[in-house]
Amino acid sequence: MSPEAISLLTLVAVVGLFLWNRLPVELVAFGAALTLYFTGVLDLSQALAGLSDPAVVFIAALFIVSEGLDSTGVTAWVGQGLGKFTRGEPRRILVGAMILAAVLTAFIGLNGSMAALLPVVILLALRNNIATSRLLMPLAFAGSAGGLLLLTGSPVNVVVAEAAQDAGGYLSYFEFALVGLPLAIVSIGLILVLGPRLIPERVSLQVPPDLSSHARTLVRAYDLHNIFHVRLEPESPLVGHRRAVGALDGFPDLRVVTVLNGQTRRPDSEGWLEPGDRLTLVGDGEQAYRFAGLNSLKVERVRASDEVKQSILSVTTGAAEVVIPPRSRFVGERAHAGMVFLGGSLVVLAIQRQGKDLGPGEVQLQPGDVLLMEGDWPALEETLAARDILVVESPELIRRQSVPRGRGSTAAMAILVAMVIMLATGAVPPAVAALLAAGGMLLTGALTIHQAYRGISWSTVLLIAGMIPLSTAITTSGAGEAVADVLVSAVGERNPLILLLGLALITLVFGQLISNTATVLIMIPVALSAAASTGIPPTTVLMTLCVAGAAAFLTPVATPANMMVMGPGGYRFGDYWRMGGVLFVVFLLAAVLLVPLIWGL
Repeated sequence: MSPEAISLLTLVAVVGLFLWNRLPVELVAFGAALTLYFTGVLDLSQALAGLSDPAVVFIAALFIVSEGLDSTGVTAWVGQGLGKFTRGEPRRILVGAMILAAVLTAFIGLNGSMAALLPVVILLALRNNIATSRLLMPLAFAGSAGGLLLLTGSPVNVVVAEAAQDAGGYLSYFEFALVGLPLAIVSIGLILVLGPRLIPERVSLQVPPDLSSHARTLVRAYDLHNIFHVRLEPESPLVGHRRAVGALDGFPDLRVVTVLNGQTRRPDSEGWLEPGDRLTLVGDGEQAYRFAGLNSLKVERVRASDEVKQSILSVTTGAAEVVIPPRSRFVGERAHAGMVFLGGSLVVLAIQRQGKDLGPGEVQLQPGDVLLMEGDWPALEETLAARDILVVESPELIRRQSVPRGRGSTAAMAILVAMVIMLATGAVPPAVAALLAAGGMLLTGALTIHQAYRGISWSTVLLIAGMIPLSTAITTSGAGEAVADVLVSAVGERNPLILLLGLALITLVFGQLISNTATVLIMIPVALSAAASTGIPPTTVLMTLCVAGAAAFLTPVATPANMMVMGPGGYRFGDYWRMGGVLFVVFLLAAVLLVPLIWGL
């Protein structure tokens, strides 16, 4: 069998397996690459070339940059700004959410922008009595349109830009906006006008938790309304007493919750009190001042309820609740409020059983006991990921929602600006710019290496890496040229607009059923061969594919963003095509009529 026939059969098998949707897309993609290697169509270096392709490296690094912006609270900060701007007006919320989705997607990609904005928009909907279904589909669709604004908006843009460079053309960082900006404006306008009639109003039971007021909840639940920090003077009669936490004799409404070692500046519940140690008291203010006066304690700071709410979830430290499950190794262990873990990294602020505070004394832990723990964010996230305890709300989720512009946020924004400048000026290749930005996120502490790995959408990266060899095989074997000849003969060489329409329609249809990135990778060699046969500039056919690939509106499986909003929005499979069909036509017209006007025929 000829290499051309093997390549075409492999292509058909890949599309069929994608539509069947029973195997992981990464397995299908790399299975195709191995098939082409074992049949001799590609050598080993060609079959594995996708793993080292600059486009794949660029996309993986972009995921790390996006994770850095989200992890440091930059996206939460932007989302909270949306809430202040809209002031609870439904139409302003809708417009603001769509514009923000389009702009954020342009910089950090569709998946990142949806992950950041979804909880914010749901919260705005719930607070203002708006059905989430009225906001979430427009959010996803506007984000898809925003993916065409900049090179960084979508993996498809990166793949198309690389293909254009290989074909002797060039697409700059901002050039996508020539078609992307009109499409984003028109899409947002059409959703505003037609959305109320075409987007259903549904009630969803799959709404993620709102943790924006989590600090207020903790303060109320654990009675942390008044906190006093007092320092031991050398003449204090408490010097030499045990560093114990708990109730104070003669002060029934006052208790010590933590003791800070004056030398190590870390919580310490062992040993003896020394001058310079700091006690944290919770309870009645009058009793706190009387206790301080009687024991030569310097009152350094008094935190009322509002300040406690701000400090309990701060840039550097946080708090989380954990439950002791049955058969946990902690069942039967003795614990008390103020107890220190990990050498001072975590402190138990309170212990509750059946909704009642067990007080400052030592208790034997039982299944169902709830512990409120405080510490720095990395320690919380690492420790509470251990077995034998159940975390009520993820510390990472609490931090991302409750601490906008947290530690490292300024550095993360500066890194993003630097990357955009490098990409816009072409000072370094795109992959190098993204790698420098990703490295900057790690070096500045905006991300840990574990967060960086977790932030990468490996499914997307491996899908592209696995599909690149198939695209190479279609080009080198002559299969792409053969398909292009059939397409050109069917529409006629003298009718380039019909040719573009055919390419766009194929891309649009398959993009609703399988990954739009995979679809574009499959179509690139066919489109370039057709361009060579008809004399159409390669950049024109590639941008036609790019616009068509972005029009993934008709089904929930067309993009991860469509799937992300399906549950919280209460949508059904058939809800997408009504509003999506209008945008489908708009993008098709842009691909066939607007793209040639900009990049020529």
